[in-house]
Amino acid sequence: MPATIHGVSASPGIVVGPAHLLFWEVPEVRSRVIPEEEVEAEVTRFHAAVDQALERLRAIRERAEEKAGATEAAIFDVQMAILQDVELRSRVETLIRQSLAAEKAFDLVLLEWREHFGRSTNPMMRERVGDLTDVHIRVVSLLLNLPDHDPLDLEPGANAILVTHDLTPSLTIQLDRRAIAGIATDAGTRTSHVAILARSLGLPAVVGLIDATSKLVTGDRVILDGTNGTLIPRPTAAVLAQFAARAEREKAAQMELAALATAEAVMTDGTRVTLLANVDLPDEAVPAAASGAEGVGLMRTEFLVLNRTGMPSEDEQVEAYTKVAKAFGGYPVVIRTYDLGGDKLPIGGFPEEPNPFLGWRAIRMCLDEPELFKVQLRALLRAAVHGDIRILLPLVVSVEEVRQARFLLQESAAELERRGVPFRADVPLGVMIETPAAAMSADSFVHDVSFFSIGTNDLVQYTLAVDRGNASLVTRFTPLHPAVLRLIARAVDVGRGANLEVSVCGEMASQPLMAYALLGLGIRTLSVAAPGIPVLKRIVRGVNATVAAVAARAALAADTPREAEQLLRQSLADELGEDLLNGLLGLA
Repeated sequence: MPATIHGVSASPGIVVGPAHLLFWEVPEVRSRVIPEEEVEAEVTRFHAAVDQALERLRAIRERAEEKAGATEAAIFDVQMAILQDVELRSRVETLIRQSLAAEKAFDLVLLEWREHFGRSTNPMMRERVGDLTDVHIRVVSLLLNLPDHDPLDLEPGANAILVTHDLTPSLTIQLDRRAIAGIATDAGTRTSHVAILARSLGLPAVVGLIDATSKLVTGDRVILDGTNGTLIPRPTAAVLAQFAARAEREKAAQMELAALATAEAVMTDGTRVTLLANVDLPDEAVPAAASGAEGVGLMRTEFLVLNRTGMPSEDEQVEAYTKVAKAFGGYPVVIRTYDLGGDKLPIGGFPEEPNPFLGWRAIRMCLDEPELFKVQLRALLRAAVHGDIRILLPLVVSVEEVRQARFLLQESAAELERRGVPFRADVPLGVMIETPAAAMSADSFVHDVSFFSIGTNDLVQYTLAVDRGNASLVTRFTPLHPAVLRLIARAVDVGRGANLEVSVCGEMASQPLMAYALLGLGIRTLSVAAPGIPVLKRIVRGVNATVAAVAARAALAADTPREAEQLLRQSLADELGEDLLNGLLGLA
């Protein structure tokens, strides 16, 4: 068998296709001095590269507008304007005339501009950093005669496996999903946002491959095994046949599970469980509703921002939220306010921070930018006229933040009333429990909120001090750590004691053993990416609430994550049968 590259399963499924390598990082540029007699030729070479980049951006913009719409395509207008900036060209030309090679001259000027814009106190200036970075990559690559890859290069039907070091959410959204069959990244973990997006899109994905980009070239035929987390370059005919047979078996199993879409999520003892869908983009709402979800447990609104040059308007947001609400009829739709920051940065990002996951992000950014936040709050209040919309605040650590947000919500309602715009005033407000502080002080929130939503991705990260996007730490990111389970149990006990609904919307809910633990801890509302609902429903329908509670209590008392996992696995195998459990673990 060809040498297998091992990574982390991010989204299940087996696909075969040509690798398409995407290197979207600023190349290393070495200093190079040019003789005086070559200066004019070097200036000409610089301008030619810029003109070539402009032509490429125009072509990409046309394709982007055709595929994604005028708003999304406008990002390239900003980049073209940067390349046409007289001052930029002049400063680079000045450095070239001081005998510096064009690529280094351009590199130095762009580094200076990116730093200057990134440190600006003006949000609009900071929003330009991402555009500058894209321009930086594009022109330097041309000047160094490097391959000019672009995420929109592939034609529909290419069935390509995208292989890259990392994939930001903004880059992911720009991909043509008709051309990409799977995603493989050197970096990332199962809870990184490229993994979450891949599952939402139903694309097989493997992350944390470390060095796949150095072992492949574009065009190499590869097998991407998203179920087992492996990538097999240049497979033999025998290996292809083996994986084709396995893919057929998995497809049959998925079809069997899909038949559960209309079945009730009821445990064997009659306990009712509500299964909801996580939604990233409005277009996902209709297929999510068809999956058997009884509403949306988490709509991530930051994905409305990440591929744009500016924030969406109030009317645009109303349209997006209304689309999701209408797709789910009278079912609840929980919409999280902007969770920007960390690894989810808008075009231009935020000011550089030494530790962005502990920095200016989520509710902190929203409260510090009240006018920006109120645009979103007004849109949510207006959209709530069309469905059961509920508002969820991310990364809350103090009830003071909730009260500040509620004050801004009331101000937003008053503004809509003065404008004579229809809105719903009694929209439920909830908090995400995703830090140890929120879990331990959950009782302080009960008089100010209507529900808790436990975000296990960040809760695990902050509890264990493990970066969930770091592939080197993937074995230390252990959601079944007793400390994590105890914090979840604390939030559940407080919420139920106050008659608040407590749900889980993190990735723990999509993993069989972890979902079983959550059911045992008393969670009765789970929200996962829509493709994961059939597996989750099969688990729910095969287990007893009392038996799950016994297993969860044993896991809470365990000394190690491994011990907790073994206890839960044995109990779940007793409930479902070893063969069925193994099959579900492979499909999750």
